[in-house]
Amino acid sequence: MDFERPDQPEQIDEFEAELRQAMERRPAPPSLKRRIMQKRSTQHTERVQSHMIWWQRLAASVLLVGVVAGGYSWRQVEDKRKGEEAKQQVLTALRITNRALNDMNRRLAARNRTEQ
Repeated sequence: MDFERPDQPEQIDEFEAELRQAMERRPAPPSLKRRIMQKRSTQHTERVQSHMIWWQRLAASVLLVGVVAGGYSWRQVEDKRKGEEAKQQVLTALRITNRALNDMNRRLAARNRTEQ
């Protein structure tokens, strides 16, 4: 459509009529407000559920990290305890061996003195 050409007045009148019809005020359908509110409520519910799911996932992740960290910490404490227990067993074995060697040295020294 060329609006600057005056030789097409019927096209302009037709366009104006369509424009008036499009711009004419019409009452909203009776169920429009209910549908809009229902859609808004549904979207709000979906958004809340979505947020809740993300918070649940975050909480589960934090819990999982806590369990793993706690297990790792417990494992380190347990390994340290076992290491200390093994150290005590080795020290006890060394004390026993030292006493046995001292006893053997005393006996050998006593035998050497009696033989001389």
